Amino acid sequence: MNLEVKTKKVHIENSADKMTKWIGSASSLIVHTIIFASCFISILLGAPFDRVMLVLTTIVSLEAIYLSIFIQMTINRHTKELEEISEDVDEIQEDIDEIQEDVEEISEDVDEIQKDVDEIQEDVENIEKDVDEIQEDVEVIEVKVK
Repeated sequence: MNLEVKTKKVHIENSADKMTKWIGSASSLIVHTIIFASCFISILLGAPFDRVMLVLTTIVSLEAIYLSIFIQMTINRHTKELEEISEDVDEIQEDIDEIQEDVEEISEDVDEIQKDVDEIQEDVENIEKDVDEIQEDVEVIEVKVK
């Protein structure tokens, strides 16, 4: 798709969004009420009933067709955005799962390190006992030698 076509498409989509938002507003309600009231007032002022109803029906029908198109365009765009968001959420969930696995591995590593530290502490205590015993033996030997 060339740039000009894409630009027109974006412009049409933006217009559809604006129309959809406006139709759902209080100002739209006021404008439509004035238009409908004007039609019925024109009948009271002598305009032919059949002609007013024909014009009003045609306008309302065309408006309904365009509104349904605008609303469907908005729904399609929102659906596409939701699908993209869903994909992002899935990727984030995968990242969270990977992080959770990493945390579990780190926790296991910490447990292993703690066991190693405990074993080293026991070894140090045993070495201290051995050193104490050797120290006592040396003292006994020194006393005997003197």
